[in-house]
Amino acid sequence: MATLPPAHRPPGPRGHGHEIHTLDEFDEAVARPGSLAGHRVQSVDLTDRTFALLSAVTTEAVFLGCPMRPEAAAKVRADGALVFPPVPDLPFDPYRAALYSPGELFDGIADGGYETTPDALAHAWFGRTRADGDVFASMLRSIHDDAVSDALDELLDGARVVGVMGGHAMGRGTDGYEGATRLGRTLARAGLTVATGGGPGAMEAANLGAYLAPFPDEALAEALTLLAGVPSFEPSVTDWARAAFAVRARLPHGGDSVGIPTWFYGHEPPNAFASDIGKYFANATREYGLLARCTAGVVYLPGAAGTVQEIFDNATPNYYGSRGAPTPMVLVDRAHWTERLPAWPLLEALAGDRPMAARIELVDSIDEAPDALARLTKG
Repeated sequence: MATLPPAHRPPGPRGHGHEIHTLDEFDEAVARPGSLAGHRVQSVDLTDRTFALLSAVTTEAVFLGCPMRPEAAAKVRADGALVFPPVPDLPFDPYRAALYSPGELFDGIADGGYETTPDALAHAWFGRTRADGDVFASMLRSIHDDAVSDALDELLDGARVVGVMGGHAMGRGTDGYEGATRLGRTLARAGLTVATGGGPGAMEAANLGAYLAPFPDEALAEALTLLAGVPSFEPSVTDWARAAFAVRARLPHGGDSVGIPTWFYGHEPPNAFASDIGKYFANATREYGLLARCTAGVVYLPGAAGTVQEIFDNATPNYYGSRGAPTPMVLVDRAHWTERLPAWPLLEALAGDRPMAARIELVDSIDEAPDALARLTKG
């Protein structure tokens, strides 16, 4: 099973200073010579650390969204530190230091339904502010998305990440959904970190497979049976998400994987099987970041416009070599990618005699994808 590197590492050199994400890291830093000079303290509640802040050296420190007492804030500013205070009345933390968990995004769904969850409230805020031209709102979205990117970089440092892309319309209870679940499980058991677009359908299935990787094979049928009663997130995201959390309760402590969804597509809620969720406001940033982090290649399951976009978003840097050597691309379902949406002929023609030609393959069935990925990786 793939194991993600820890999201919260001890402070160390990074950029122009040291990052602090927890109170324990803060306490450790203030006990050292030089104290907080040059540190970046990110989204840590410091209201009970007033004495430490009044005593510490905070020259050139930066405090991002850290609640603190007025006297502490005045003192660190006088030292020359930059203080970016928390923003009141937001349904999200723009300075967050870690990725989201499913429990965080869906908090309250058991009692109040999806509309009351932080995920739904963040999407509602986005809907109110995305077109109003308010530079403050757009700045908050950008700060949030940059913080998510930073947390993804820290989480995935050193991991072999393989992407699984596919459509959100793939229903639970279908053969395609079961196949995508087997694929995610196989990849995770091979020591790869599975990353998806974080939404429903094929994305959920691949994250579910990675979640089931530590369990006996029989757990797959059990999970699929529990989910089949709510095949889609339409018409009720609440029922769809509750079914997923019922699986998690029945089979606790599953394997890790990553989901990278977006509030840009409000009709696609995040799935509850990715252990770590990097959710973005800006879809372009999210798409590029997702594909760029798939260092071990990408498997493309049948999908529509979004999946086609992801194929060629990945093909472009592979064609130009702008991210180094081309990474493997495996397209699944010959009929889909040559007849219904003929992306494969264009991809093959584009590859031509370039190095990426040795890193693309089209297979008929989903069960062929892991072996194809392995061949392209070795070739």
